[in-house]
Amino acid sequence: MATKIQVVFYSMYGHVHRLAEAVAAGAREGPDADVTLHQVPELVPDDVLEKSGAKAARAAFARVPFAKPEQLAEADAIIFGAPTRFGNMCAQMRNFLDQTGGLWMKGALIGKVGSVFTSTASQHGGQETTITSFHSTLLHQGMIVVGVPYSEQRLLNMDEITGGTPYGASTITRGDGSRQPSENELAIARFQGKHVATIAAQLKRGRG
Repeated sequence: MATKIQVVFYSMYGHVHRLAEAVAAGAREGPDADVTLHQVPELVPDDVLEKSGAKAARAAFARVPFAKPEQLAEADAIIFGAPTRFGNMCAQMRNFLDQTGGLWMKGALIGKVGSVFTSTASQHGGQETTITSFHSTLLHQGMIVVGVPYSEQRLLNMDEITGGTPYGASTITRGDGSRQPSENELAIARFQGKHVATIAAQLKRGRG
């Protein structure tokens, strides 16, 4: 039986979307993995998105289907991606998670694997606090939190400025958003996807 992996992300300018694609690609390398990609709905008004340039950037992933809170119960593992806002997850993702109270009441996510990746504008802009504070929600839902172990040697790359943490993959966008995810960052994201899919498959076999 396939291991169902959902990659659920919010991206404003496309950086987290690129990481999400890499995470999904890695997850597809997991044993018998069925991987789907979903985005969470936007909350920012259209005219504001237009003025900021975000609307044009979002066109690249406009066809990615929107996630619904109830669909999370169908997954064996959920890998969430969200940019940081002042060291915390963005409002769009928080709003989505705040709609999962019904799942919490039923214990519908207990025992599922949960993992997180992120982006920040600067090198020390809250990547780790965003991911670890996100973990609090996953733990309240009874999920099994998985990060990126140091068997992924790219975490130790000191030859360039790069994201990537033991808590989850990350990228640095620069203040104006001009920097795109590097190959090192994308490789860590792919590793995270495969690592989560492998653990989810092992847990599923154990329960079967």
